[in-house]
Amino acid sequence: MHNTIEKAAGKLGILTPGLGAVATTLIAGVEAVKKNLAQPVGSLTQMGNIRLGKRTENRFPKIKDFVPLADLNDIVFGGWDVYSDNVFEAAMKAKVLEPMLLHAVKAELEAIKPMKAVFDRSYISNLDGDHVKQAATKADLAKMVMDDIENFKEANDCARLVIVWCGSTEIYLEPSAVHETIENFEEGLRNNHPAIAPSMIYAYAAIKLGVPFMNGAPNLTCDIPALIQLAKQTETPIGGKDFKTGQTLMKTILAPGLQARALGIKGWFSSNILGNRDGYVLDHPDNFKTKEVSKLSVLEDILQPEMNPELYGEIYHKVRINYYPPHGDNKESWDNIDIFGWLGYSMQIKINFLCRDSILAAPIVLDLALFSDLAKRAGMSGIQEWLSFYFKSPQTAPDLRPEHDIFKQLIKLQNTLRHMMGEDLITHLGLDYYQDLMEAM
Repeated sequence: MHNTIEKAAGKLGILTPGLGAVATTLIAGVEAVKKNLAQPVGSLTQMGNIRLGKRTENRFPKIKDFVPLADLNDIVFGGWDVYSDNVFEAAMKAKVLEPMLLHAVKAELEAIKPMKAVFDRSYISNLDGDHVKQAATKADLAKMVMDDIENFKEANDCARLVIVWCGSTEIYLEPSAVHETIENFEEGLRNNHPAIAPSMIYAYAAIKLGVPFMNGAPNLTCDIPALIQLAKQTETPIGGKDFKTGQTLMKTILAPGLQARALGIKGWFSSNILGNRDGYVLDHPDNFKTKEVSKLSVLEDILQPEMNPELYGEIYHKVRINYYPPHGDNKESWDNIDIFGWLGYSMQIKINFLCRDSILAAPIVLDLALFSDLAKRAGMSGIQEWLSFYFKSPQTAPDLRPEHDIFKQLIKLQNTLRHMMGEDLITHLGLDYYQDLMEAM
């Protein structure tokens, strides 16, 4: 396949609906890295290695040296937001990064001003802003977003674009008839159907133009039949959903280990406090439900209680998120895990994770942007399940159970890259090492 991957020539535009804490942390971070002021820690594309061939060959190149990714110096940022603050102003208000670092890249950040957002308080009632598009129909709004995308590409001399949703969590929506076909969806746009949320309008605009779209929130967005169908028609990579940071990251690391050891779990109680804009939005029960569904699905899919009822059949899993302004972007989570082992004897695990939400999310946005651009250039359209590594609720083909085990997700991602570049896939079987030894004897 590597002979068919287009080169990463020219500028890559990364557009984010939402220029809040996550997006501004990403942009400021990339600009700081470009000036050698910091390292892109947490970014697999920039700092991760990949094994090629047998262990005895000792080939472990950086991923960015193995696959043809866009260079950080070729990236141009833009986006939409309900507030008119430029990226420097928004980053200062987010209070994620130190002012000294932000001032070191102030000129670059001030130059990035948000485009007016598609926004409706019906979907995020705890958020408000006046930097918002006005139009008679949702179809008109979609056309305005498409115009924004094309104008940005031309104004910044971009060869390619990708879009990563960094906006707030919308209210919980169930798939319905308007989401079933592209014809129904486009009619719904013209008729202002209430089941078409702003995030879907962005996704539709991007996919219609063939621009890769990744969903970083738990909203129902590009994971509907209509937009999956459209992505196939326009040969556009899509993926989601909900960036895997903080507490859920810990769950996808720990739960596979407990399952691998066949240790039982009676209960897993998870509590969070968060004080940034995301925390405020999630303080509303309708928006929290969207996040809750995403967070609860992880354990069920990893443990599969129906297959192991003796170990996980009676697990009690509860998730709580509380808005706590003093913590700002510094999320704190507590997990109490009641497990049992040999002969049913009980044990406990307690985790107190003091994390920085946007610090963990920013490199995910970068990796998704670079990998989705790679997928587009490699002719890989539709759902990109190999990027499940980055999501709480990985988007998969219909009726296909998602893989939540982070270690299996990493194997899938790395094998996809090996496949792209014509390298042997790695199964970790390893019998050939010992077969060679036996024949030598």
